[in-house]
Amino acid sequence: MPYRRTPKTQARLDSQRGEILAAAVALLAETGYAGCSMAAVAAQAGVGTGSVYRQFPSKADLVVEVFREVVSREISAVEAAAAQGDVRERVVAVIETFAGRALKAPRLAYALLAEPVDAVVEAERLVFRRAFREVIAKAIADGVTRGLLPPQDAEATAAALVGAGAETLVGPLAGDGGPDTIAHLVTFTLRALGSSDPRRSS
Repeated sequence: MPYRRTPKTQARLDSQRGEILAAAVALLAETGYAGCSMAAVAAQAGVGTGSVYRQFPSKADLVVEVFREVVSREISAVEAAAAQGDVRERVVAVIETFAGRALKAPRLAYALLAEPVDAVVEAERLVFRRAFREVIAKAIADGVTRGLLPPQDAEATAAALVGAGAETLVGPLAGDGGPDTIAHLVTFTLRALGSSDPRRSS
């Protein structure tokens, strides 16, 4: 007869999994992907390394789960930013929210955006970019349909904005950038949309 976990055992394992994930997020924010070893995560969580491996077969599996957890929060934040204002303001708010949050947690953001990672983690990074792009593309498409933005391919413009945003942030996240990063990104975003002033539409 196969072993079945009791509800109490499953609850304990779920709680431990949450503690391990929280420890991994904290470590990723402090040391980046390179320093987020299974042993380091175990020490941060106050559990044995074997306990981490029982929950996650490899470092890549663990970090993929961390990426999903952190990225879901970031996507929720930019979706909320895109929910109010006119079309240009909505897109600008997404860029400002994403860049602002990244610059407040630079080591974590660098790991999410640019640090060399395993292939499976890189695939998760692409999912993140796609989700971020879709938020922007939705606002752009709405603006084009309503005649508030010049005709354009919403997906292409959104992809360009995501790529430019990520590339622009790499230097500042690594400690090589000035205080005007977000302002420069906003200017670029408005020009890409076909405008210089976000208050011109309604």
